[in-house]
Amino acid sequence: MYQVSLRTGKRPLHLAHDPLHNRSTAMKARISGTAQAGTAPSTIAKILLRSMTVAPVELVHRSPWELLVATILSAQCTDQRVNQVTPALFKRYRTPYEMAQAESAELETLIKSTGFYKNKAKHLIGCARAVTERFHGDIPATMDALTSIPGVGRKTANVILGAAFGQPAVVVDTHVKRVANRLDLADSDDPEQIERDLQHAFPKRQWTAVSQRLLLHGRYVCLARRPRCEDCVLYDLCGWKGKHDR
Repeated sequence: MYQVSLRTGKRPLHLAHDPLHNRSTAMKARISGTAQAGTAPSTIAKILLRSMTVAPVELVHRSPWELLVATILSAQCTDQRVNQVTPALFKRYRTPYEMAQAESAELETLIKSTGFYKNKAKHLIGCARAVTERFHGDIPATMDALTSIPGVGRKTANVILGAAFGQPAVVVDTHVKRVANRLDLADSDDPEQIERDLQHAFPKRQWTAVSQRLLLHGRYVCLARRPRCEDCVLYDLCGWKGKHDR
């Protein structure tokens, strides 16, 4: 079972040696047969849901507002780094109203280690002002409203809709993009097209759960440069030409 502490953002000790899946779980989840393109998405979903009974968003947050801020900060940055930054950030700016009044220089200093800090500070202040002025301090719960906020694209909006509001949502980040293409669930570099492909491949009730598991699978197993094929629960379903022999 895969678990992450929502308070510390740290993985439990057993994941330091074998992230995401332990060997016994992986062996039970593997299916026999030759990998073929176009494997039924339902089989992929079944294996992912069985091998990852828990798949939380790894950004530590206590509210939709905190998740929105953390997701904006996570662009081109690891969740682990964001989790190191947000405690001090949320202590200094406790509400959207307080962040809307922030001085850029002070905010930049607090978030500098997440990278691209000048643009992120600009987005966060603009986001906080929009939430305060247009949404009365509440995070909206629709795609159109969320993507009207500075710094919020479809990926960030889907994170909020799925994780904060429990709505069906397909998050497409760099990990989901890579895994979806390797598993022939998509054939595109365009995140919006991949989102549509995954929406078509899986029933709506599974969108949030499956996309989060694809994300974690890409983060810890199906790595970009050195994929851990030996630990992959989807190995026998994977038709990717670059996968490693066991």
